[in-house]
Amino acid sequence: MSKAYLKPYFIPEFVDEDSEELIQIISPEDSQMEESDLPEELPILPIRNTVLFPGVVLPITVGRTKSIRLVKKAYRGDRIIGVIAQKNVKTEEPKFKDLYEIGTIAKILKMIVLPDGNTTIIIQGQNRFKIREQLQEEPHHIVKYATVPDKSNTLNKKEQKAIIQSLKDTATKIMGLSPEIPKEARIAVDNIDSFNFLTHFLSSNVNAEVSDKQSLLEIDDPQARAEKLLQFMLKDLQMLELKQEIQDKVHTDIDQQQRDYFLRQQIRILQDELGQDGPDQEVEALRKRGDTKDWPEEVKDHFNKELDKILRMNPAAAEFPVAMSYVELLIDLPWNEVTEDNFDLKNARKVLDRDHFGLEKVKERIIEYLAVRKLKQDMKGPILCLYGPPGVGKTSLGKSIADSLNRKYVRMSLGGVHDEAEVRGHRKTYIGAMPGKIIQNLNRAKSSNPVFILDEIDKVSSDFRGDPSSALLEVLDPEQNSTFKDNYLEVDYDLSKVLFIATANSLDTIQPALRDRMEIIDVSGYTLEEKVEIAKKHLIPKQRKEHGLKASDISFDKSAITKLVNDYTRESGVRSLERKVAAVIRSIAKSVAMEEDYEAKITDLRVREILGPEIFDKDNYEDNSVPGVVTGLAWTPSGGDILFIESSLSRGKGKLTLSGQLGDVMKESAVAALSYLRSHSEILSIDHRVFDNYDLHVHVPAGAIPKDGPSAGITMLTSLASVFTQRKVKKQLAMTGEITLRGKVLPVGGIKEKILAARRAGIKEIIMCKRNEKDLEEINPKYLKGLKIHFVEYVPEVLEIALTKQKSSNPLEFILPEEKKD
Repeated sequence: MSKAYLKPYFIPEFVDEDSEELIQIISPEDSQMEESDLPEELPILPIRNTVLFPGVVLPITVGRTKSIRLVKKAYRGDRIIGVIAQKNVKTEEPKFKDLYEIGTIAKILKMIVLPDGNTTIIIQGQNRFKIREQLQEEPHHIVKYATVPDKSNTLNKKEQKAIIQSLKDTATKIMGLSPEIPKEARIAVDNIDSFNFLTHFLSSNVNAEVSDKQSLLEIDDPQARAEKLLQFMLKDLQMLELKQEIQDKVHTDIDQQQRDYFLRQQIRILQDELGQDGPDQEVEALRKRGDTKDWPEEVKDHFNKELDKILRMNPAAAEFPVAMSYVELLIDLPWNEVTEDNFDLKNARKVLDRDHFGLEKVKERIIEYLAVRKLKQDMKGPILCLYGPPGVGKTSLGKSIADSLNRKYVRMSLGGVHDEAEVRGHRKTYIGAMPGKIIQNLNRAKSSNPVFILDEIDKVSSDFRGDPSSALLEVLDPEQNSTFKDNYLEVDYDLSKVLFIATANSLDTIQPALRDRMEIIDVSGYTLEEKVEIAKKHLIPKQRKEHGLKASDISFDKSAITKLVNDYTRESGVRSLERKVAAVIRSIAKSVAMEEDYEAKITDLRVREILGPEIFDKDNYEDNSVPGVVTGLAWTPSGGDILFIESSLSRGKGKLTLSGQLGDVMKESAVAALSYLRSHSEILSIDHRVFDNYDLHVHVPAGAIPKDGPSAGITMLTSLASVFTQRKVKKQLAMTGEITLRGKVLPVGGIKEKILAARRAGIKEIIMCKRNEKDLEEINPKYLKGLKIHFVEYVPEVLEIALTKQKSSNPLEFILPEEKKD
């Protein structure tokens, strides 16, 4: 049988048992030996890192003493040996358990003894065999075996040709991507026509694990073996293509870097010739600025390190502009730059009074802060929170405070903010990263001690991106904000010199820990007199100027301003009032522009002509002609208001109905009031049978508006007592307070707003808890003028004051069943 051998291309010419994939050439004729030519017992040669397939020629360098003796003895004899792959390549002295069961019978074609003592043999695979009996392990392995013939090939010629072509095409692509494979290998593959030999040849050389090659050897079906071989080869091809793609990309990147370097050198030379600044000059200019800047030493060191990094960067790299923006922000920030406070306390008070009417408590707190700063220069800035209804001047007050202190003014709106990065900034690793709004606003102000307004702090929300209110804990803590760390800045920034002033309409939605860090200053609503003064001193001049009118073009009578406040607005602040003033002035501006005759003095009648019918009624309390109707006082985010409790009885079975969109707490107040009347019916001269034979309906008008809270407790009880006793309620009386089942009256909040609402509605008397008496000390006495306030502790006192002896002119006659007597 003629044979040819091609030098292997992956490894040196001859290898030991650790040999890797090889390419061998053999004639296409089958190399199977006849059963009669095979010995009964077969000596076994274990090999590592490869598998011998039938028909394939393989050179192996034998290094183990036992293996050398085996091949020499076989070479002197019939030259027939069994070749089996080891399961574990690290096993030096393999036993039968370390070998696979199926191997290949091989014939030693040539044995060469090398000068270093190693023996190299060239073997050719013959038949597959399977170990049947293990005869001995010493001095070498000998077994009894059975040959394993291939199953008959069921493929027709067309199918065989298709598989052969697929294998050859894939092998050609692999060899094309492997430059170390000689061209002769492609020729050898192209010249193989035998289906079985092609699969054996490629199986021997495929880049796969020994276990995978062994699985190919153990397959009996030629078609299945070819299909699995094709899978391994396609996997190898994909890896080679990916490797080639990576190498091409790296090669391109290296070429691009070399090109960029060459161009940068040319640009640098051209810039030097033209006298223009390049990146290096920009960095050195920043370094000079840093040497003269007044900032902390650790920040200066960090700044210089960042500059050193930039010098090592490629100016064309994406990171270069990011790094430059960062160091420019560092040097632009006003680290130790502060404005000098104006310690003229009288001037500060004058500025505050000029811009805002009232708000005495806030003004007094600012003057106190200035006084302490005048005595102690290093005092930390307080954290103030101005709390009150909309439109009372909380935000604009911050601007006046900044003017009075001679400080820069910064405002940050927190309404709707739900990302923690808005406060702390983004890390520089993110694309489009930037510092938080705190650092941005300080950089814009160019001062480290501005008046910083945190507007609408109660409207901060949170979601999966974090909780901004938690991030504000560090900002608004005087013990922590001296070392505030923005994620983008990466170094500590001192916020202790900043005067933070937060504004809020409600304290309920502010995180408790955040609320604890702030000094709450209650900014309540304005009275009628205050609104008139604000309109005269601020709103009218402002709107007149904005509409291009002179003082001689228009003037407001006091009665006109009063009508605007009472009949066209109902609020704690003055925003709606300013809009109505603007509407009146627009009407005059139109007459001036059209050169029409008009009356320059605005009276209350003129106001009605311009704005139309009144929107609100001044005296909107209900009279006492019907029992069961009582006026209560309520607090809302926009200030105080009055509400009415209406109760009525109808024949039924004692059912209680509550309507008017009441909350759970308010419903519980109605139930508690009814329980108190039931348990004290004899004292109040109420027939106890009426509770079981009449249905009670309690309604609070303005049903579209949700209502809740405990402060309507005594109002509901008075309404129920009035309807059950048919006694009228005193005129122009309002009340507020919580009740208990024992009849105690408890204190409630929002007293000032409720009193102002009562004054607006024309209420003359108010009933409230005695423990609320201390709240009146903080209210200007002029607000209480004309009001009679009754302080009570128990429900009987409330009923004594609220219910008159007079019954309804058409009292309800109760029809009750007679009591059964024993």
